[in-house]
Amino acid sequence: MHDLPKLRSEYSKASLDVLSILADPIKQFEKWFQEALEAKVLEPNAMSLATINVNNRPSSRIVLLKGIEQEKFLFYSNYQSAKGKELDQNPACALTFFWPELERQVRIEGIAERVDDKRSEQYFQSRPRGSQIGAWTSPQSSIIESRAILEERAKQIERRFEGQSVLPKPNQWGGYQVDAQIIEFWQGRPNRLHDRIQFFKIENTWKMHRLAP
Repeated sequence: MHDLPKLRSEYSKASLDVLSILADPIKQFEKWFQEALEAKVLEPNAMSLATINVNNRPSSRIVLLKGIEQEKFLFYSNYQSAKGKELDQNPACALTFFWPELERQVRIEGIAERVDDKRSEQYFQSRPRGSQIGAWTSPQSSIIESRAILEERAKQIERRFEGQSVLPKPNQWGGYQVDAQIIEFWQGRPNRLHDRIQFFKIENTWKMHRLAP
């Protein structure tokens, strides 16, 4: 195995300062996200979603950001999945974006809640038909004996909705919006003296400070 302790990179592409950062962290996130798009970052909307399970243990996985609406971060999933059940039990969660091409990371801590069913259906029916079939097919996070079971279920769903280009949304599928309470912007710098600017919300007002790396 490669000598892991010697694996390291120097960061020197940019800097971040309280005098140059936007006062609104949502607008700052949108600015950085646009720069990630322009830099052709691979899947810039991929984010780690961390939740807490019933045993108070952290659990994380990669999901895709699908929008920012009313200053809330939006993603979709199966409500009966592990993350769905965990968010029902404890809506506190954390999101992390990492854009190595720009030597940047954004950490978000907040509270998740389900979006309304009409909004979820609107997005569901905008997805490719194959993705709609997949959402109907998969009992996400459930134990299954083999992939053949999924493939057979997919065939059954195909027959059920044959001739329909747009499927109804399954009851167990929908969106979440994360109301951010903390947003931290991290910019890699030389010698591990990285820039970290953290915003935190107090009575719906954003405050800001610099953190040591």
